[in-house]
Parts: sequence; structure tokens; C-alpha cells
Amino acid sequence: MTLRTTIDFLLHDWLNTSALTERERFVDHSRETFDAVLDTCERIAREKYAPFNRLVDVEEPRTVTEPDGSLRVVLPAATLEAHKAYAASGMLSAAQDFEVGGMQLPYSVEAAANAFFACASVSIGSGMLTTGNANLLMAHGTDLQREVFAKNEFSGRFSGTMCLSEPQAGSSLSDVATRAMPDGEGFEADPLGGRYRLKGNKMWISSGEHELTDNIIHLVLAKIPDADGKLVPGTRGISLFIVPKKLVDTQGALTGVRNDVALAGLNHKLGWRGTTNTLLNFGEGTFPVGQGGYDGKGSGAVGYLVGQPGKGLQCMFHMMNEARIGVGIAATMLGMAGYYASLDYARNRPQGRPMGVGGKDASQPQVAIIEHADVKRMLLAQKSYCEGALALELYCARLVDEHHTAGGATADDARLLLEVLTPIAKSWPSEWCLEANSLAIQIHGGYGYTRDFPVEQYWRDNRLNMIHEGTHGIQATDLLGRKVLMEEGRGLKLLAARMTTSIAHAALFPALAVHGAALGLALQQVAVATQKAWATGNPTEALANAVPYMQAFGHTVLAWIWLDVATKALEHDPAQSSPATQGRMGAARFFFHYELPKIGAWLSVVESRDTTCAALPDDAF
Repeated sequence: MTLRTTIDFLLHDWLNTSALTERERFVDHSRETFDAVLDTCERIAREKYAPFNRLVDVEEPRTVTEPDGSLRVVLPAATLEAHKAYAASGMLSAAQDFEVGGMQLPYSVEAAANAFFACASVSIGSGMLTTGNANLLMAHGTDLQREVFAKNEFSGRFSGTMCLSEPQAGSSLSDVATRAMPDGEGFEADPLGGRYRLKGNKMWISSGEHELTDNIIHLVLAKIPDADGKLVPGTRGISLFIVPKKLVDTQGALTGVRNDVALAGLNHKLGWRGTTNTLLNFGEGTFPVGQGGYDGKGSGAVGYLVGQPGKGLQCMFHMMNEARIGVGIAATMLGMAGYYASLDYARNRPQGRPMGVGGKDASQPQVAIIEHADVKRMLLAQKSYCEGALALELYCARLVDEHHTAGGATADDARLLLEVLTPIAKSWPSEWCLEANSLAIQIHGGYGYTRDFPVEQYWRDNRLNMIHEGTHGIQATDLLGRKVLMEEGRGLKLLAARMTTSIAHAALFPALAVHGAALGLALQQVAVATQKAWATGNPTEALANAVPYMQAFGHTVLAWIWLDVATKALEHDPAQSSPATQGRMGAARFFFHYELPKIGAWLSVVESRDTTCAALPDDAF
């Protein structure tokens, strides 16, 4: 099966995406328009991304020093060509209204289309940050901020970033030290928004400096000092600001004035080497602002307030939740790329002979390594991880569509289910599709460990996904500490109800009934572990084993996904006459036989609130 046939099955046969065209927002679309978008993205990914995946890995971003002492980033020409093609496809504004130049696509179709780019070259990148940045401004910005910044991002003229982390504060946003001061007496009168001057340093900023677009629009978290000039401790004082690399007027035209945002250096990464990752200095006087209508009395990078003061995190999480699904898709497709590469290798690499009753017969010709049971085990593991993860991501994307367009109780249920599933959508592929990449290397043997084959790059690229947009531990704490408890556990009950429905449907097929029973037992185990984790009401005890809880929860979710996908496959092909159905059934069997049983060990430490890790003193290490 190809990636396209898998996506077509999941989108159209399993999720029935065409049914969305009955809703007012999507009434101008059809199966044909959805397929046309997929065709275009598949072609661009094949022509502009895949051939240059190794090139951008080897020719990493580098800096040159300009006459004014500033640093400029140099990227391969292929990156610029890929960006142009992506912007021209309209995918940056795929889900936006027709009135603002968008395609008004369902998010599920947008997510599926972007999967082609992630599979071809995640390192070149698509427009995830730019689209998320612009979507945030459409939701929380002023009319002029939408017009000047968001719409120029959707067109591809500007690009966007999110600037959260700092050298001393990675995931701990309450320790953000970047400050924003009102820019003079008339700071509230600027038509682009409340005008502030920012000073501070931001770290790990993807695409923070480049020349792919006319301008870069940074969304920056910073604290506004109180009346005494002190920063408010914690997250209450954090606000969000638009900080353009180059200042613009109210028409979006460049003024010719460079904002005081300077590249301090590049981070040299294990993977994603084609994407710049930067340390940015705001307001250090590299580009002092004193032109373009400003009086020059203040110092610092010019920024415009988004939303209300002190509400920056609420705005930023609008972008981060979308980004987490995007990270899940990236992790999934890197795993998928490795799976396809190792499958091709296994079919074409002769080595060894079949094991007969008397042992191997050396006089017989060698067989392709795919004939060996252990290689099939590794291939099935990859298939079950990656195709299952893709189904999960598209299911979550469909929940976004339900939340936005279904209305009533259906929309509210989708919202809550998405809250519960987002930590899994981000974390599960980041862990298990990375494991798929490791297995892809193993199938290649020693060759896989060399740069002669692409699988080592896929592993390096994928290792980042357990870290960015909220680390593995943060996702686990969010899941057990907040998501399964919110609204008195209603989200968990909704999820359990959907699983129960899938179990009932699967019971109609003898080949799946035993899997349905196993899922029902797993669901009960998760429910019991959730209760026991919080039995004392002590967060320290409950969350000490949040990651094993998330691993068990995630495996249970993926078992459900596979059960539902397998049920749909049998509905279409009861005799399992096609290789595609045989493959889906084999992957489902593998997951239930080899993977789901793992949850017992994970949940055991959760239920007992085991303190082995939490209680060990640091000097014992």
C-alpha cells in the first residue's frame, strides 16, 4: 500500500469525510475537490521536497556577518523553491474563509495533505508555525492585526514563529524574564495595537531568522511589570506581543526600518537540520529603533499587544494545541518514511535461508530478508505504530472539524474529547514512531547506521518530537493531572463510551471479537488506575508515574483506533480478499497480541503510586 491509498481509506472509508460537505461551511466542496488538494500536495512533496531531504540535512543553515555586524542566515536554494511551491498551493490558508483568500477546507483534509510534506522532508518544513501564528491572530488579534499580519502570513509574503522558551526557562514559562514596557505616553494610540518595547532573550526559536519571506512575525511571550516596575511571579503577568522583524505601516508595507530583533546564533541540532533554530535577542540595541514615525526615546524591540494584558498564555495555547497535532503528524510521517524505506530494503535484500526441519540448507539460494519471521515482526511493529498513529491524528483532526462546525452537544463533545486526546496525539507518535525508526535501522543492519541510507536521518529528525511543543513529561502531567479530571471526568467517560460502541460493532465479526474483549478489559484497567492514582488526592503521589500512565492510556487509545479501523476494513472486504485488508488485519492482530499487553506493567506502578523514582535522593545517583 502507498501512503495515498492509506490516507484515502482513512479519510473517506473510515472517517467518511465527504459527509462534511453537507455542512454549510463545506458545501462548496466534494470528494473531487478534496482529492484535488491531496493530488497537488502529493505532487509538490514528490517534486520539491523529497529529492532534497538529504541535501538540507548536509547543507545545514549557516550564518554570514553583514557590514553592520549582524548575522544573516544562508539556506540552500531548494528550501526557497519548496517554500514558494507550498505557499503557491494555498495550503497556508487552507482552512480559512473564502473571503480572506482561504480554501475553507476541513482541518482533517488539511492535516492529511500536510502529511505528504512531512513524509517527504520534515526538515525542509511546511507552514505549521506560520499557519498557527496567523490562526492565533485571526482568533485573538484586532481587525488591523489580522489584516496587516495574519493575511500576509496566509499569502506566504510573511512567515511566523512562536517565541516562548528562554535560555533559563525552557518549559517553565512562569520563569519567563523577557519584559515589555509601554512605549511612551501614546503607546495605546498606535493603530496596530498597544505599542510596547521588549527586552529579553528567546531560545529554540524554529525559523527565527531566514530570508524566505519579506518579513518574519514573531509572537513573543513577555511580562509587563507592575506599578512598582517588578515582574509578577508565575504566569499571571505573561502577555503576548507581535514583534515583526521589520517594521510595517498600517497597509502592511515595509517601512525600511529594522526592528531591534537580532540573531544571536544558531542551535546545531541532531535532526531537523534544514530548519533554522535560533537564539534571538530582543531590544539589545543591535538595531536601535528611532525612525519610521517613532520618537526614539524608548529602547527595545517594538511589539504590539495581542489580546488583553496578562492573558498571553491563553492566546498562545490556541496556537500550541494546533501545533501539537502538527507535531504528532510530523512524528507519524517520519516513522512512515522509515517504514516504507525498510520495507523496500527487506523485499530486495537477499540474506540467509529458510529454517527447515534439519536446519538451514546452504545449498539453497538466499531469500529476501522479508521472509524471516523476525524481520516481519519489525515490519509489522512499524506498520501498526505508524498507520495506527496516522489514523489517530486524522481522527483528532476530524474532532477539530466537529468542534467548529457540528454545533450543539456534538460540537461540545468533540471539544472535550480533543482535550483528552491531544496529549496522546502529540506524545504517542513521538515515542512509538521513533521506535519504528529504530526498527527501520535494525532491518537495514549495519547499512542502516550509515548515511548511505535515509533511515538514520529519519531517526535523528524524529528524536526532536518528544521534546518540542511540550515535552513527554509535560504531556503526561497534563493528561493525568488535568485532562482526565476536567469537568468531573466527563471527557474520559465520553472516550470510554466511544470505545464501547466500537467494541459492540467489532463483536459482529468473529475475527475481531476477541480483540474487542481485550480492549474492554484494558479500558477497565485504565479506569481503575486513574482512580487509584488520585486515591489520596496528593498530586505528588498521583503524578509520580504520569509517563507510564500516559503510555498505557496511549496504547489503549491506539488499540481502540485499530479495532475501529479493522472493523471498517472488514465491512468493505469481509473475505479479506485484498492485500490492503490483510495488512490492516495483520497490524491490528499484532497490536493486540504484542503491544496492548504491555499496559499491565505500566499501570501497576500507577495504581500503587510507586515512589521508586520520586523518593530517591539526588546523591544516590
